[in-house]
Amino acid sequence: MSAAGGLAGHLDGFVRAVRDAGIPVGISQAVDAAEVLTVVDLLDREQLRHGLAAVLLQRGAQRAAYDVLFDLWWPLGDRPEPEAGPAGDGESAPPGSTLDLPGGADLAELMREELARLLLSGDEEALRRLARDAVDRLGRAAPQIPSGQSFFSYRVMRALSPDTLVARLLAGLMDGADRGGLAEQVARQTVRERMAAFRAAVEAEVRRRTAAERGRDKVAANAVRPLADQVDFLRAQAADLAELRRTVAPLARRLAVRLSARRRMGRQGRLDFRRTVRASLGTGGVPVVTHHRPRRVHKPELVVLCDVSGSVAGFSHFTLMLTQALREHFSGVRAFAFVDSTDEVTRFFRSGVDVADAVARIGREAAVVGFDGHSDYGTALEVFADRWPSAVGPKTSLLVLGDGRTNYRPPGVPVLADLVRRARSAHWLNPEPRRTWGSGDSAADRYGEVVDMVECRNAAQLADFVTTL
Repeated sequence: MSAAGGLAGHLDGFVRAVRDAGIPVGISQAVDAAEVLTVVDLLDREQLRHGLAAVLLQRGAQRAAYDVLFDLWWPLGDRPEPEAGPAGDGESAPPGSTLDLPGGADLAELMREELARLLLSGDEEALRRLARDAVDRLGRAAPQIPSGQSFFSYRVMRALSPDTLVARLLAGLMDGADRGGLAEQVARQTVRERMAAFRAAVEAEVRRRTAAERGRDKVAANAVRPLADQVDFLRAQAADLAELRRTVAPLARRLAVRLSARRRMGRQGRLDFRRTVRASLGTGGVPVVTHHRPRRVHKPELVVLCDVSGSVAGFSHFTLMLTQALREHFSGVRAFAFVDSTDEVTRFFRSGVDVADAVARIGREAAVVGFDGHSDYGTALEVFADRWPSAVGPKTSLLVLGDGRTNYRPPGVPVLADLVRRARSAHWLNPEPRRTWGSGDSAADRYGEVVDMVECRNAAQLADFVTTL
């Protein structure tokens, strides 16, 4: 195979890996990526990284997954082992893990001094070289397979302990400036960024060595975190919620437009009969020109019923986040939370209130538990219909958010059917896979007979729901 053909095949594998990671890459983008290879310096790795990112990525949130894959498919080339230690003492570095050999602590200390010097200088290329050397000499563990080695980033970080260098680095970067001012803030931020860069370089080198032994595809499947819009709501962690907030806001605007009341009288308002007749006097009573009243643009009304039981804690946090975002686009948003009873929680979503605080207050103050704290959809629906009979009307869009698991209690399908009949439109977003609806204590299949039920396990599926609504 020619060098050009090998490079094209390598790029094709990289593009496929990017697509498998959840980043949408079309044929035109793949063609553009091939064009990038003809205009950038292939020996300049960072230029190649940024060039391919420019044509393959659409959002900044995709960059982290892209960088992991780029480091696997375009690794830093192997270099001959240096004959001297990092401080230039002229002694050969001992093979294997220096943590387990006599004198290993001395080598670790030498490398630690070199790390401090490079963090002060900010030489990114030298930091990456040191990371490679540190993984090779300090990150080895006992082989897990007969013919291979195992490498771990935590062994490197434990040996070098870069976090203990902060005070020394601050003193070097501030160069005698007064502590506590802007200079210290800038210095601390610089230290954090350089340490994060070194840590990322160590992790990338560990992945590179692991991929060389076990295969890139296997390592990529485990190393790349799902994108924020593909994170399962039921498994979302605190680190994912910030990105979800940024994803939810534009979706809420689109959802509001889709659910808004639609007039059937065209772009103009109702006919203004009096003005039309008056204008027709100039044309012999023939209404050549018609006049219309201006249309009254109004926001739609929305009622949200949200399950906040422990089994859907991650989803309820997301749905309450969605509720807060929707308040800006609806004339009246009323939020109701339930477990085995129902309470109105609209008061917790004032403008500017943090969702986490609202969720905490709902847990402390809202009367959502009436008996044992286990989900009871039938009772919750009956309480809602009895206490707020006028909440749902002909101008109201009803949105139910929950998994539909009733703990084998009466599901209250007739009550839900009556609410759906009275509402202008009704939809149910379910965070569980469709294949599990109706299994065990799930009444989702029965609810789906009276309301439009949609699988909504992540933000990407929510976007699809909004698009097709």
